[in-house]
Amino acid sequence: MMPEPAEALRVFSKLRGLGVEISIDDFGTGYSNLRYLERFPLTEIKIDRSFVRDVEHSSAKQVIVETIIKLSKALNIRVVAEGIETEAEFSFMRSLGCSVGQGYLFSRPLDASAFDDFIENHAISSGISQRSNLLT
Repeated sequence: MMPEPAEALRVFSKLRGLGVEISIDDFGTGYSNLRYLERFPLTEIKIDRSFVRDVEHSSAKQVIVETIIKLSKALNIRVVAEGIETEAEFSFMRSLGCSVGQGYLFSRPLDASAFDDFIENHAISSGISQRSNLLT
């Protein structure tokens, strides 16, 4: 993530002072690690989709996801579940208290004009608005 942690901390702290929120993407993979939760003024972590995919069928994934959520809540860090593609994944993440989700269940990636159209014409009628309570 960063070659100079001291410099990153200085920049992140300055950004947080300006009201900018700091998020770690793909938490649990690659360079993201528990030390970041302690060291940096984070507002959000995004649980990598590899842990969310088929979580309801894997006891190991369930333990990992539940632990990440509990740890993040204890540190007052918002958790986003990435890659929610099925109602089962959506329901399971909600049952663990995950407060935010993203993924194909809600929408495929859209350009700006398609996003405007989606919001205006499809969100309420398709039930996305009912799922949006995950996003609050």
